[in-house]
Amino acid sequence: MPLLSVQGLTLEAPARGLKLVDDVSFELQAGEVLALVGESGSGKTLAARSVLGLLPPGVVRTGGRLLLDGRDLGATKPEQLRALRGPGIGMVFQEPMVSLNPAHTIGAQMEEGLKLHTRLAAAERRRRCIAMLERIQIRDPQVCLRAYPHEFSGGMRQRIMLASVMLLKPRLLIADEPTTALDTLTQREVLDLMLELTREQQTAVLLITHNLGLVARYAQRAVVMEKGKLIEQGATAQVLFAPRCDYTRTLVDALPRRGAEPPVEAIGAPLVEVKDLSVVYPGRRPGLFRRSAGFRALDAVDLAIRPGETVAVVGGSGSGKTTLGRALLRLVDSHGGEIRWQGRDMRGLRGGALRPFRMACQLVFQDPYSSLDPRQRIGEIVEEPLRLVPGLDAAERRRRTETMLAEVGLAGFAGRFGHELSGGQRQRVAIARALVRKPALVVADEPVSALDMTIQAQVLRLFKQLQREHGFACLFISHDLAAVEQIADRVVVMQSGRIVEQGSRDAVFDDPRHEYTRALLAATPAFAATAPAAACTGA
Repeated sequence: MPLLSVQGLTLEAPARGLKLVDDVSFELQAGEVLALVGESGSGKTLAARSVLGLLPPGVVRTGGRLLLDGRDLGATKPEQLRALRGPGIGMVFQEPMVSLNPAHTIGAQMEEGLKLHTRLAAAERRRRCIAMLERIQIRDPQVCLRAYPHEFSGGMRQRIMLASVMLLKPRLLIADEPTTALDTLTQREVLDLMLELTREQQTAVLLITHNLGLVARYAQRAVVMEKGKLIEQGATAQVLFAPRCDYTRTLVDALPRRGAEPPVEAIGAPLVEVKDLSVVYPGRRPGLFRRSAGFRALDAVDLAIRPGETVAVVGGSGSGKTTLGRALLRLVDSHGGEIRWQGRDMRGLRGGALRPFRMACQLVFQDPYSSLDPRQRIGEIVEEPLRLVPGLDAAERRRRTETMLAEVGLAGFAGRFGHELSGGQRQRVAIARALVRKPALVVADEPVSALDMTIQAQVLRLFKQLQREHGFACLFISHDLAAVEQIADRVVVMQSGRIVEQGSRDAVFDDPRHEYTRALLAATPAFAATAPAAACTGA
């Protein structure tokens, strides 16, 4: 008997007349890792949450059965289902900062499940929490229990979330995009740890992801979903390397690959250059008249970007990538070194003297939903940077806005709001806003990290095409080495605020010299799908 059996699952939103999941069936054996794969909106998260009875308001199950060890979860009373959540079924959510309560300590949140589902004394609960934190390689578990979620990095928060779930030794673990926002090294550490813990406890894993590299590395079987329907399922090797359906082949083909075009050999004087740049963040203030030592985020960094060149900055979380981009744009104060724009030092300039420099530089943020004003329409958002251009009347601003939206594939979208767009469309709006002033330099901070593979491929192709047409230079900040390999001309590797290696794309990827670069490349999940696609014969 399978541990989990999903039979003909159908989920609908009756008020909107939508069928969100349509007749989906699959099984999961004890100790197995099954990947649920598909684009954003394919219904994979809804299908998984229905197992826990955690469907959002307005979504109801109108068909099918959900069996855990032969027990019908649909016929289970709410109080019995609550008792199952934890020791029976555990879930690791996509964003640990949202699922961890910022108002409670780590210790209180880890103990909560033990309080609800066991009769252990407080001392034993605390002992088990400390033992689990040691197991997931938290350096000082005693201090961790007294700390709050904001005091940890994304990778550490995800480890703590995993530890909290595994304390109850669930029979089924649902992991919903558990590593989307993590760098490759942290991603591998978290997933290796998750699989190690589940093997020790013979826990089955339902892994929800859009990253096919992770599926190839960790899953025994895969289920592919599109627009609420199950398209294909089978052994991972068969699904990824010899897919029966065109949609699966589209997902595989969307994986970033090194472009056939050679990297741009930029010549001439640098457009922007930093020399011996340092940034120090102030330390905590333990007392009124004392402050602890500061944190050196950048340490003696040298970097030059030439016109038309794409320089990618890669490294783990906390390596200083984003700080470098913000310091270069003078959004973060530097504490030493030089920032030269077309040969002129920018560090000493203030106020209006900085305006021409900032007008020539633009920033594309990691999360387009947060960076777009929800009260403004798309046309107003893209037009806003043109208001400071002298000599442009309203008609000309509107014309340039419509032209820019057409260039990014959003013609006719000017009257919409941000919430009416998909993630990929919102990122296109962010790119249009950055390019409408025709800047000389664009700093793109993790612009595709939260997008699924097909949308990511579209955005990267669009970005490269616009760069050829407009000729801007780009500082591309990313932890996704596959995306970097597709778009970069030159690669800079950072670790602990220092540049440890830099060179052409081919040199860094084909012949890495530094041990840290080799570790990053080894941690990047990848596979080569070469088998030809056959006709789709159904699931």
